[in-house]
Amino acid sequence: MTMRKVKLGSQGAIVSRMGLGCMGMSEFYGERNDAESAATILHALDLGINFLDTADTYGIGDNEELVGKTVRGRRDEVFLATKFANIRSKTDPAFWQISGKPEYVRTACDASLKRLGVDHIDLYYQHRVDPQTPIEETVGAMAELVKAGKVKYLGLSEASPATIRRAHKVHPITALQTEYSVWERHVEKNILPAVGELGIGFVAYSPLGRGFLTGTIKKNTNLGPTDARFRRYPRFAGENIEKNEALVERVRAIAERKGVTPAQLALAWLLAKGEEVVPIPGTKRRKYLEENAAAADIKLSPAEVAEIEAAVPEDQVAGDRYAAENMRNIDR
Repeated sequence: MTMRKVKLGSQGAIVSRMGLGCMGMSEFYGERNDAESAATILHALDLGINFLDTADTYGIGDNEELVGKTVRGRRDEVFLATKFANIRSKTDPAFWQISGKPEYVRTACDASLKRLGVDHIDLYYQHRVDPQTPIEETVGAMAELVKAGKVKYLGLSEASPATIRRAHKVHPITALQTEYSVWERHVEKNILPAVGELGIGFVAYSPLGRGFLTGTIKKNTNLGPTDARFRRYPRFAGENIEKNEALVERVRAIAERKGVTPAQLALAWLLAKGEEVVPIPGTKRRKYLEENAAAADIKLSPAEVAEIEAAVPEDQVAGDRYAAENMRNIDR
């Protein structure tokens, strides 16, 4: 298996048809196993998956260090993406602040370069839009990083169409990263049309609904004390998860009929949306990486795409995708 490459946006970036989200290797989704995570990253490269996604906030720096150390001998094979804007502290894990101030942009980039052990970042995202700093100032500082050779391409995450347009006028934006899956389709109304018009690529994070669309997570599943999904995301809580389980069962039934796994069906649905949409399913285990990668060879007919969407109506998905305080930080 060799993952084919596609254009990401219109600024010259080329990435694998599917990427690898690395967040869960260091935080939020259970116990860490750096050795298996590193093996998963290297196996991704062997499969032709060159698009690796991390951020300075994942593991409060640990994830960038893990990714950087792992790919050091194969840097020329990697399209490396990381993010800034979420400020956290290892001495106070509860502290969380958003900044897009120009001086912070420069400081954050230098810190990421050091942790990653690289001389440039291929795609540098603003992880969340800072409402206190005009996007023009933030992207202006990011553009300076491009001129300095520290960054090749610029991206935004969870930004509104209006913000994207303003940013794109300052410096071409290569990619927007926002949540998108069969159970989270809000981007289809205004965001996908806007980035399509501007020639901006779309990177879909949490394409498997933080693992829920795999069908392996139930109300009483023991994910362990270090897994934050039941605590952090309303769709995993209380009555919501019971209602959402019924939707996933519909996905499972369609997958079984087609002879694929629910995860593969969910990824194939996203891939069917067009080559401008690049999903980055996350995993820290090689067996799930191989399962996800195989979805790139699954073809869905328009009728099958419609059937999947009908099985998971947007108005039947229970719960917001983030807690209220975090919902305020998206679509700005």
